[in-house]
Amino acid sequence: MASDDRAILVIDDEPSIRLLVLRALDRAGYGAIEAPSAAEALRLASARRPALAILDLGLPDRDGLELIGPLRDLEVSVLVLTAREAVQEKVAALDLGADDYLVKPFDTEELLARVRTCLRHRQAARGEKSRIVLGDIHIDLDAHIVRRGGEEVHFAPKEYGVLAELARHAGRVVTHQHLLLTVWGSAHAQDIEYLRVAIRALRRKLEADPAQPRLIRNEPAVGYRLMEQE
Repeated sequence: MASDDRAILVIDDEPSIRLLVLRALDRAGYGAIEAPSAAEALRLASARRPALAILDLGLPDRDGLELIGPLRDLEVSVLVLTAREAVQEKVAALDLGADDYLVKPFDTEELLARVRTCLRHRQAARGEKSRIVLGDIHIDLDAHIVRRGGEEVHFAPKEYGVLAELARHAGRVVTHQHLLLTVWGSAHAQDIEYLRVAIRALRRKLEADPAQPRLIRNEPAVGYRLMEQE
């Protein structure tokens, strides 16, 4: 069954939260469906194949973290919306495959911005996008070429590896562990200083002001996000 790229599944056991989110999505032109439990969410996801699920973690019948894998197996993107603000919860959700993580209480305009980012990333992934443009930064993943203001920028192999992985997930948080495992391998999965050195080098070469980065943002204790242009 083909997915509906404008359908969004709201999974939350609090009726007031579901109503708030549904109204915001409706105003933005999305077709929203709702589920108060994990069991109903999986039934609807399988039957309707929405593009995105907005997922609360505190569900009555199952921990929301356990739904991320099954939803991803159904090719449903996942935006976690939860009261859980502990760093380890955020890292766990992102490592399980969630596209983003927003903590309650939340602003509906920020939620809609996160929704747009998730859907853009989904569309880009489906098209296997290999060229990313972020302001005056042009990244060609196939050719391994990066240009800033038309001038080619050169990187050490690990620096480019980090940038390429961030570019593949532009707009999303990529966890420290994911970057370390992908770029350095399992032997260096805990060597966070390797990653910090690479990020400093990338900012020095790409940011207008490396001391106040606007392109590569830090998500404290979680990871990094390559910012997209709205």
